[in-house]
Amino acid sequence: MRNTAIIPESDGPVTAYLEVTGSGKVFPLHDEVVIGREAQDSLASDRFLCIPDHTVSRRHARVCLSGAEYFIEDLHSFNGTFVGGERLTPGTWHPLHDSDEVSVSSAQLVFHSLLVPVRESQPTVIKQTVDATQYARPLETPADDGEGDPEVTIRKLHAMAQVGIALGAVTDSATLIEKIMNLIFELFPLAERAFILLAKNDGEAPVPVAARRRDGTIEDPASVRISRTIVDEVLNRKLSILSVDTLADRRFGRQESIIAQAIRSVMCVPLLLEGDVLGLVQVDTSSDPYAFKGPDLEMLTGVCAEMAVALKNFQLYSDIERLLDGFVRASVQAIEERDPVTAGHSFRVASYAENLAKAVDRADGSELRAVRFTGEQLREIRYAALLHDFGKVGVREHVLRKEKKLHHAEMRRLEQRFEYACASLERQAYRALAERHCEHGLDLAAFRDEKRRLDERLRDEFARLDGFLATIRRANEPAISRTERLPELDAILDYRFEDAAGGRVPLLDAEEFLALSVAKGCLTADERRQIEAHVADSYSFLILIPWTRDLAGVPAIAHGHHEKLDGSGYPTGLRGAQICVQTRILTICDIYDALTAGDRPYKKAVSLEAALDLLDAECRAGHLDPRLFRVFVESKAWAAA
Repeated sequence: MRNTAIIPESDGPVTAYLEVTGSGKVFPLHDEVVIGREAQDSLASDRFLCIPDHTVSRRHARVCLSGAEYFIEDLHSFNGTFVGGERLTPGTWHPLHDSDEVSVSSAQLVFHSLLVPVRESQPTVIKQTVDATQYARPLETPADDGEGDPEVTIRKLHAMAQVGIALGAVTDSATLIEKIMNLIFELFPLAERAFILLAKNDGEAPVPVAARRRDGTIEDPASVRISRTIVDEVLNRKLSILSVDTLADRRFGRQESIIAQAIRSVMCVPLLLEGDVLGLVQVDTSSDPYAFKGPDLEMLTGVCAEMAVALKNFQLYSDIERLLDGFVRASVQAIEERDPVTAGHSFRVASYAENLAKAVDRADGSELRAVRFTGEQLREIRYAALLHDFGKVGVREHVLRKEKKLHHAEMRRLEQRFEYACASLERQAYRALAERHCEHGLDLAAFRDEKRRLDERLRDEFARLDGFLATIRRANEPAISRTERLPELDAILDYRFEDAAGGRVPLLDAEEFLALSVAKGCLTADERRQIEAHVADSYSFLILIPWTRDLAGVPAIAHGHHEKLDGSGYPTGLRGAQICVQTRILTICDIYDALTAGDRPYKKAVSLEAALDLLDAECRAGHLDPRLFRVFVESKAWAAA
């Protein structure tokens, strides 16, 4: 029996709910809900199930409704999500069924579906079975396409059904056109050639995009000779044309293209959708003047109607894809405008990462033979690389643009303090000379001797201060690799001079000393924490985007680009297998561009050889994947960008 529970009222229909075991709490489900530790300002209260447990990640998992079924996805949580005791693979969708037990870290949930009523178990009576695979197998061409043959009719009906199934899942133009060609030759066994004309833009005349013969020979669409009379008849009058013995047809037989290609029988049908002609399909043969009949034309017309819908859907899909791509690129461009000196970094890293992923996909070595990327996964890697620094939008500009260990204003104040120290020393020395003269009544020779000794002491002290300032300027330069603190800084820290009020003033304060003591780079510990926070911020921003299923991994791939295989990276200290291959690829490309880019004010670009040596050292230290680095070097992924 289903557990009864009171479902809180909400704005929309409730189709399922989650029961939090042991608490008596139930949470109604609509289309999507995120499960996590902390409430999210960006999500409505009925879209976020808060489980205040420190073992639960901030955004742990989400449940989505697709069609008439709910799915659950682990959002790359730290402790994982389990359904029925089995841990889910992060970024993949797992179907939920009524009464499924879900474990979100230490929290236990039960999924209850209201979509399908629970019925008592009843015996099933099987009256007939059908081998469904026969509808999925490619149809064999019948030896005789005799008119009135019921088996042939059934085969064609099966092929017609396959048209909708095959074209419905296509998302790229090359595959779509290839499937259309295959279906044409499958439906019409006597067809010898087929070609397709499509309008590339609204209002433009269709142009040839594909031409093929039954034996698989691909012809150059640009060189296909087309009967303009037939095409005009189809496009302007929106008619499907069947011409038998075309050479004898008065309307078309005189056309040069018909004669040149010895076309004997032809069907030409518009790709028509809601009154708009998207293009046309022509099927012809040069051997049999009566290869096609009326039912064939009707069938091709129906098939072309389905093709037109598929083409329109593909065009809409392509428009949405271009819109997303443009939005991503515009967002990256806007973010990089905040730090012009690193402009182009994300675009270069995306290019390197995509090239490296393709090279890994081609690699036939035993270590990487199992790693393969689909077109959707390559696109996912490209977007993750483009958006990996998205969180820098929240970093303060003076930190983001810091060139040296001390900011320009801090260095200028320090230089002014040195000038003030010199002036104070000089003022004190000459005041002491004047007081001695007044007290002892020095004659001219004695006064000059005293002044000469005083000038020598001041000169020595000024030289010492100049040396201090030179040391500070040297220490202010950031280092690419870890270096020891200059020992002279300790002496500068201890130095004091007397100001006009008689106070003891340090040349170097503690914060400046800490900044100049940075062993690598130019950021202090606090500034580095601000910069490192951009990774978590990137993830927080990206997880808010409702990515499609084939791009669901973008936030997680971008989130880990500063992780290291030995666990020494940030922000979560992932190790080894916890870091996916896509993220490892992104990390190598990000470090390479940071080393070789000539636009960083805090360092000079290193040479290609030096950059590869530093990356190799990182591999030997256990930070980077040496297998991927070898492919990076062998494929010269940076050169193909």
